[in-house]
Amino acid sequence: MISNLIDGLKAYLEAYRVISRLKLWRFFMIPMLISVVVFLSVVLVSISFSEVIGLYISSFWSWDFGKETINTVSMILGGIILISTGLILFKHLVMILSAPFMGPISKKIEDDFIGVTSQVQVSSPLTLMFRSVKISSRNLFRELLFSIPILLLGIIPFIGFFSLIFLFLMQAYFAGFGNMDYTLERHFSYQKSIQFVKENKGIAIGNGLVFILFLLIPFVGIIFIIPFSVTSATIATVKIINE
Repeated sequence: MISNLIDGLKAYLEAYRVISRLKLWRFFMIPMLISVVVFLSVVLVSISFSEVIGLYISSFWSWDFGKETINTVSMILGGIILISTGLILFKHLVMILSAPFMGPISKKIEDDFIGVTSQVQVSSPLTLMFRSVKISSRNLFRELLFSIPILLLGIIPFIGFFSLIFLFLMQAYFAGFGNMDYTLERHFSYQKSIQFVKENKGIAIGNGLVFILFLLIPFVGIIFIIPFSVTSATIATVKIINE
């Protein structure tokens, strides 16, 4: 798994060269715009509801003693919940909306890697989006299911630090999963794709780690997150498939 994780990270070093050599920037323009619009929408919604959620959490503390501290902690916890949920929704919404564009781009990268035009055809835009909805719905359910108890553990001193690390790795895994599926869609069925990612979870985590770190770069990260993450995921996934 460690070697796969390193491979997932190293693929980003090749991404810019591949995008530039194949002149893919123009094909990424719409996905990049989708990424910006979705991100801004998620941020605005999160800001609007952070105080509401914080007040709701603090309402369970009915005593006057420590009320101010509870309010502060509740606001912080509410913000963490919204940010985490926002990141989860952002990933899956962008992947679904970008799917019709990512399939053909991934195919161009794969053909370049193997040196010939692959006989495996890209599915129609509607099929690509339906597949992405299916994968993202599955991953979204699992991500939210596991995130809730992890976030609750986050309020416990010491344990909270490790729970946040685990939350970060889990989000990275599902982000990498979605990026890899643009390539897997041409080679495997829905179930076999899930099994492939499970067997190569290091690639997914490595790809997703950089995906999440891109989000920390103000504005610029949101613009370039899709081109670099999808290209690197395709490179790493095609290498494994050809091996």
